[in-house]
Formats: sequence, structure tokens, C-alpha cells
Amino acid sequence: MKLEIVAVGAQGAAVAAHEEADRIELCSALELGGLTPSQGLMEAAQEAASGRLEIHALIRSRPGDFLYSGADMDTMNREVRCLLTQGAHGVVIGVLTAAGEIDVLATRKLVETALETNPDAQLTFHRAIDQTPDPAAAVEQLVELGFTRVLSSGGAATVGAGIVTLERMVQRAAGRIEVMAGGGLALDDIPALHASGLSAVHLSAKSTISTWKNSDRALDSPEPDPTAYMVTNRELVRAARIAAG
Repeated sequence: MKLEIVAVGAQGAAVAAHEEADRIELCSALELGGLTPSQGLMEAAQEAASGRLEIHALIRSRPGDFLYSGADMDTMNREVRCLLTQGAHGVVIGVLTAAGEIDVLATRKLVETALETNPDAQLTFHRAIDQTPDPAAAVEQLVELGFTRVLSSGGAATVGAGIVTLERMVQRAAGRIEVMAGGGLALDDIPALHASGLSAVHLSAKSTISTWKNSDRALDSPEPDPTAYMVTNRELVRAARIAAG
């Protein structure tokens, strides 16, 4: 199975490349669900990966929902152009309507911008798909829009809970689009996913670093840890590579 790792820095890109992941989803602010990486981060990740894996840039201009204003769309179209011009292999995008359906017009605009910038760009629809009423039915729209793959937990809180829907998505895709399982993925889920016909998995493989947790101030404090940040855990990536085969 293909293995995609979320990376929020050059460290994560280097770990994923060294442990032979197939690609990374590059983003910033994973604690906010992931936002568009900066051009500087893209450059650093490319150098760290040394061409050993694909880099797919998340395009998400702000945290929160997936209903975007005209200004949000303008920003994301610019981000698509900039990051693909820098050499990203693909972009990870998605727009919904207020009713929770795929916003076909807005999503098509991002697709067109991507393919105008690089006709070979790969297109991944992110986990906004899991907020639609029927992720399996939505697969047909993504095929029509020209997507390469869709990232989903099967509409559930975790991949393990959504495996039945993921299997339906694979059947609906019929080889026309890759269905990639991600979102609360446990390594123990991978054999069942493979048996269900999925060909790719996605995980953050993250660890939290803190310089505050052992201090006196941290004891019994209700405040969020202001020193915490996320890095990619090499052991988790290695284990995922072994599990994915």
C-alpha cells in the first residue's frame, strides 16, 4: 500500500523520506487541522526530502469550516499557483456548500487553477468529504472533476469506525480514483483496509514536544501548554511503512 505522512516541517519531510514513505502532505498548524504551508516551508521540505518522495501541499487558507468566501477562494487560488510553481507534485483541496455537499463550482475553479499551472499536478480532495451526507456517492463528483485521489475516514471519527463506508467508496471509485484512508488511523487497521481494497493510507505519525510539561508551572494548570509543538515520530513512520508493506 502507498504510505502518505503528514509533515509540518523539514524534519517531518526528512523522516518520511528516510523511512521510505511514498509522499507527504505538507501543511502548517496541524493543531488547527492543517493550513497551507508557506513558500519557505515548501522550499525547506524539498531540500530535506532530496527528491525521494512526492510533496503534496494542503491548500486551506484558514481554520474552521470548508465554506469559503470570495476572498478565501482568491487566496487559495494564489496558494495553488505558488506552491505548484515551486514544485509541489500536487495539491490537497476541498470546498463544501452550506448544505454539506461538495461545492462543485468552487472546487472546479481550484482544479482549473492547478491544472493550468501544472497539467500533471495530482489532485487530492481532503477530509471535507467526511462532512458530506454520503461520501461514497460524492466519489462520483470527484471523478468528474478530475481528482487523483480522495482522503477519507469513511465519514466516521476514525478510519476503523468508517471502514464499511471506505469499502463502498472503493467500489464506487472502480479504479478511477484512489481512495486513501486517513483520520484516526491505527496501524492495526491497515490489514483490514488492504483486504477491503484500499491502496493507500495517510497518518500524521506525530509526537508532541514540550519544554513546559515538567515545570512547576505546568502542575495542575488548566491552561494549554504554550511551549508545545508537533514533530514527526520516526518510529511511527517506520512501523507504518512495515504495516503498509
